[in-house]
Amino acid sequence: MLGDNEINAVVIALPAEMHYEYSKKAILSGKNVFVEKPLSLNSTDAEELIELAKENNRILMVGHLLQYHSAFKKLKEIVKSGELGKIQYIYSNRLNFGKIRRKENILWSFAPHDISMILSLLNREPESVSTYGGYFLDKAIADTTLTFLNFSNGTKAHIFVSWLHPYKSQELVIVGNKKMAVFNDTKSWEEKLLIYPHKIELKKGNHILNKKDFKKVMVKESEPLENECNHFIDCIESRKKPLTNGLEGLKVLRVLEASQKSLDTRGIVYLN
Repeated sequence: MLGDNEINAVVIALPAEMHYEYSKKAILSGKNVFVEKPLSLNSTDAEELIELAKENNRILMVGHLLQYHSAFKKLKEIVKSGELGKIQYIYSNRLNFGKIRRKENILWSFAPHDISMILSLLNREPESVSTYGGYFLDKAIADTTLTFLNFSNGTKAHIFVSWLHPYKSQELVIVGNKKMAVFNDTKSWEEKLLIYPHKIELKKGNHILNKKDFKKVMVKESEPLENECNHFIDCIESRKKPLTNGLEGLKVLRVLEASQKSLDTRGIVYLN
């Protein structure tokens, strides 16, 4: 396949530990590459892939699927517009009963999507990361992790992932100082994206909660994977930079590496 000149693009959908090796082979064979997350298992290999793609004028795209979800795209527009105000806190739950993996822990299996979304919404990388995990099925592989992210602008976030949860939960909550938003991918299309215009008012030294009904945000129903694949094809034809290009994948990978280091050392890890 790599020797066939009529094939100009490949998708690398192999186990994570094989992403670097086969992405490199494909780029050096003159192919444009769409590699599933994570881009690689360390930033050094990721940097090499980015440089190789640049040198060979090849498209390198990472499969951070939720960046292509129409509800998340709409959420990004809302955040950018300032409707929510200053983003104070973000939390994400990605929970399910399975699929259990033996070559990678839950952090590397589930969290890349959430890290990608949070970095995209805030348009910055965290200053520090701390991760805590639980090892229940295998003493060497974490089944649940809770990761805290601190950003230089004061925004904080946490990501809770588990494959030992009784039901599927995929929820991203954005807390702004004006409004709050919830992206829940397990809901119907009519309720995937909700805005909560709650108010907290200070009266006579007391914080008064003023709860208001949520507002449904209408989003175009579409298949994220189809959107992602079409974007890859469009980037090949137009030679434009993918939304989730190699550099975006590298930023996510740096947070994953810091999270793993924190998990291993049980401490706070500061990113440069």
